[in-house]
Amino acid sequence: QVQLVESGGGLVQYGGSLRLSCAASGNVNSMIVMAWYRQALDKQREFVGNIMKDGTTNYADSVKGRFTISRDNAKNTMYLQMNSLKPEDTAVYYCNMKTFTQGLNNYWGQGTQVAVSS
Repeated sequence: QVQLVESGGGLVQYGGSLRLSCAASGNVNSMIVMAWYRQALDKQREFVGNIMKDGTTNYADSVKGRFTISRDNAKNTMYLQMNSLKPEDTAVYYCNMKTFTQGLNNYWGQGTQVAVSS
């Protein structure tokens, strides 16, 4: 089992920055990939970006060049640095981890709200 706890959300003005954190606990050694997703009101959850076990990162086109994902292995924590925020970035941001132990497992955090004012 894995537990994920996000933090760092809040209200920020257009063009501002925020850093989200996702603290993982439990069976994190079996991690394959960690990712950030977001869900705006009345919209489907969408992929933001991920970081593979080897540190490789991938991003959605909508955030490429503005968002950066990093990970502190010693703290079992993933970060999402968000710069040049836009109102369309407003959403609940979710942390996700996939692990492989006797099969593929998919874990989600509870989410943290990010609101960007224009």
